[in-house]
Amino acid sequence: MAEENKKNENGTPQYSLNDDRRVKVLSPGALVRRRFLRNRIAVVGLVTLILMFLFSFVGGWISPYKEDQLFYRIDMQSKQFAAVAENKDFQYTAKDDRFTSILHAQMFLAISKNNPEFAFQGTTYTVNKEGEDFYTCLLNGEEIGFAAKEIMSSAIEGKTLSYEELSALLKAYTNKEDKYTLNGQEYTIDEDGGVFENGKDYAYISRYIVRPLMADVFLSRAFKEELIEAIMTGDDAFVFKGADGTDYEYAIAFEPKSNSWSINQQKETKVFDTYSPPSKEHWLGTDKNGMDMLTRLMYGGRVSLTIGFIVELISTILGMILGGLAGYFGKWVDMLVMRVVDVFYCIPSTPLIIILGAAMDALHVDPQIRMIYLMLILGFLGWPGIAHMVRGQILSLREQEFMTAAEATGLSVRRRIMQHLIPNVIPQLIVSVTMGLGGTILTEATLSFLGLGVKFPFASWGNIINDVNNTFVLTNYWFVWIPAGTLLLLTVLAFNLVGDGLRDAFDPRMKR
Repeated sequence: MAEENKKNENGTPQYSLNDDRRVKVLSPGALVRRRFLRNRIAVVGLVTLILMFLFSFVGGWISPYKEDQLFYRIDMQSKQFAAVAENKDFQYTAKDDRFTSILHAQMFLAISKNNPEFAFQGTTYTVNKEGEDFYTCLLNGEEIGFAAKEIMSSAIEGKTLSYEELSALLKAYTNKEDKYTLNGQEYTIDEDGGVFENGKDYAYISRYIVRPLMADVFLSRAFKEELIEAIMTGDDAFVFKGADGTDYEYAIAFEPKSNSWSINQQKETKVFDTYSPPSKEHWLGTDKNGMDMLTRLMYGGRVSLTIGFIVELISTILGMILGGLAGYFGKWVDMLVMRVVDVFYCIPSTPLIIILGAAMDALHVDPQIRMIYLMLILGFLGWPGIAHMVRGQILSLREQEFMTAAEATGLSVRRRIMQHLIPNVIPQLIVSVTMGLGGTILTEATLSFLGLGVKFPFASWGNIINDVNNTFVLTNYWFVWIPAGTLLLLTVLAFNLVGDGLRDAFDPRMKR
């Protein structure tokens, strides 16, 4: 040991190679790792990527909500319910097809001129005044229709009053009778226009036309009377108890153009909890579909990162195979592969993807199948750049002394490629793929933002910020698009930083 640990001229000890205190020689991989870790910016990018992966792939398991889980809230909604108009014109009711619209006009002229009859196409019709604003039209002594300004409605849901019932009711009402008999049944009329059969509501008369917006909605007499009373007193709202025992509020709005009133029902309705602000239940609020934004961001990151890696994997495999063949064999193989690369460089990828996206929309392709197609299309269009880079590296490496030595030792072509060429190309491939991942994620986000990429119910950071198309959402609901945009920015920036760090680390000329 004394002989091995000799001192130089200035007294510094020298160590032999078998000494325990000798200087350790780092492997190439350790050197790359050390250079990378010394690059603080690259380390920040790596930490950011790790956090993004944890957020996207682990966060979805931790989240108590599902990706497509919908949330609801009870909201007070105003829906148009009915329309009211005061009738000031004659309403015509026909007994049969003989009382046509042309006869309506002829009868109106006769009424306005106080003529007891009128003629049409050689036939004479008689006009009888039965009461105030009530006239009947007769043909050869037979009543075929009438004109009246009073509106008659059935008080029984599902029942329609016949012509005979309407005519008998109007005749009694206009003559101020308090009862009348029809088909052996006696009916009574009160001073408010209500008609009763055996003490039960049967029909009612009013000068107001009240029509529900929905054809299957029946408006009771009590509702119409309260509504008309509120209109006459100038109220802008009233409350009425529905058939289910719930008090519903109705807003009354006058429409000057149509000289009518619009009735809106204020009703508690179970609706999607859309654009709910951040809260204890939803830390980043909800989106336009009533889904939890934080959960959608987690699953969206999973989709965006997965698409980015699979696309780059497809591009790398194709580019490495074709670029390797072109670089190693050269001659006609190189010429053929490079011409194919030139053709792919000339393909307008963005218009092509837009056309294919529109075609999938027209064919209603399943969203999950659509994602697979998207990855295949992007991967198939992205390999030429990698092939060009691999070809250049192999053209340079195959002329090196170690390749000449490998060929002289009789190694097969496969072993020369797999053991010597590919390991020397992989560092450049790693840098290229890392740098390309950010661009791929941006491409997917752009297509999804335009509605041509990932489709609902699947989430991606691109289709999450698609709501920015709406200016109101852009200015009022920051929690819908700012978090997704921030995650997208950080992820792409982190990939670029890591790619720069790897490029510097693999460069033997770098001293740091």
